Amino acid sequence: MVNVIFENAKCFLFGKSGAGLYILRTDIKRRVIIRNLSAFQKVQQYIINNFGATTSVTNLLAELHKDGIKVKRDTLLRYLEILKDSKIIYECKRFDLKSKKSIAGEQKYYLADLGFWFAMNTDNRINYGSVLENIVYKYAISKGYSISIGRIGKLECDFILRDKAMNYAYVQVAMTIMNDKITEDREYAPLEKIKDNYPKYVLTRSDLIQQRNGIKHVNIPQFMNEGCDFN
Repeated sequence: MVNVIFENAKCFLFGKSGAGLYILRTDIKRRVIIRNLSAFQKVQQYIINNFGATTSVTNLLAELHKDGIKVKRDTLLRYLEILKDSKIIYECKRFDLKSKKSIAGEQKYYLADLGFWFAMNTDNRINYGSVLENIVYKYAISKGYSISIGRIGKLECDFILRDKAMNYAYVQVAMTIMNDKITEDREYAPLEKIKDNYPKYVLTRSDLIQQRNGIKHVNIPQFMNEGCDFN
């Protein structure tokens, strides 16, 4: 598991890059037959480099076509299944809170180990917002929650969590909400739109804790170190 050290307002991550390279280059090719290896590697690179970003099959096909790589939709879906089955990525689907149904078409992918990103990139220009989301996603998975991206009208909630008893929790993740009021309002807005009484969280890196409309503001290192549940 990736170790996270919060120091001097900067986040350093140390992934298992050696193991990541072995899995990416060797293990997958040994277990499955991939005829168009260059296309598969392009898909793999795109998904890993854009973890935490909204991704659709249609847009990914368009990106491949721009690079002169033509694959069928079914082939692309198979490549994504291979990456999921190989425990490289997790798929996080959208969930409409009003209809209580999953929304097809757009989803996010998170990494099973952030070392996969470092295995494919030699610089440190990583999106730390996505890193924090990935950390919270993996933590919630380890606690046994089912996880979706929430749609609340025109707003988006980073995560909707459901436990085995179908109790919900709603989570927003941000590096900080202390820089300005606009950022603070943006993070709280989706949660304030939800009218049920399930717990709502804003998770940040190391902010001063605040209180707002019954929403729980907690810092990620303390929350995880104490092994807290979302309840």
